[in-house]
Amino acid sequence: MKLPAILATVVGAGLALLSWSQTWYDLVLESSAGGGASGDAIAVPGSIASPALAALGLAGLALVAALAIAGPGIRIVLGVLEVLLGGSIVLAAVVAIGDPVAAVSPAVTDATGVAGSEPTAALVATVAPTFWPTAAVVGGVILILAGALVLATATRWPASSRRYRGARLEEDGPGESVPPASDRAIDDWDELSRGDDPTDDAGPTDGTGPTDGTGRTEPNR
Repeated sequence: MKLPAILATVVGAGLALLSWSQTWYDLVLESSAGGGASGDAIAVPGSIASPALAALGLAGLALVAALAIAGPGIRIVLGVLEVLLGGSIVLAAVVAIGDPVAAVSPAVTDATGVAGSEPTAALVATVAPTFWPTAAVVGGVILILAGALVLATATRWPASSRRYRGARLEEDGPGESVPPASDRAIDDWDELSRGDDPTDDAGPTDGTGPTDGTGRTEPNR
């Protein structure tokens, strides 16, 4: 159930982000409102009507990457966070749907220069909603369901790829270890200081000269 849960998270968070960037309401001001011709509709995007959706949607996408590599214990924590995240998206959208006049108030201020909830509400003639507030609610519900799925199946997900596991260094054998390169360089330097050649496989010299490969020692020249 790992893939369905992750795909559902992508869909829910993506739908919340997409709705945030779209038009939520078509606003028409009263004829007495200053600035702008009367009767012209003003498109109010989700970034104005429900600005919190951007951060919530991005957090949902971040959960996707975390779920893909998390262990069983962390998945449960992420599942709880995903349920809470989906509920927050639903709440942010429902608040804007429940009071559209308050949701479009910043747009009224931008168009007329009038601030304050009551003055801006008096300037609103009509507020026509679009499909996108409902789409944001749907995205939040999908995230809630995806989080519940994670909680129900987190311990049965397959293990993550080996590339995400910690590396473990093993010794070559019992009691054997490879000295660090820095130690080997110091040993070679000490041998050179004593007059020995560290690259000579025949071993250190004893003053009688190197061997000739047959076990006999050649005289020094």
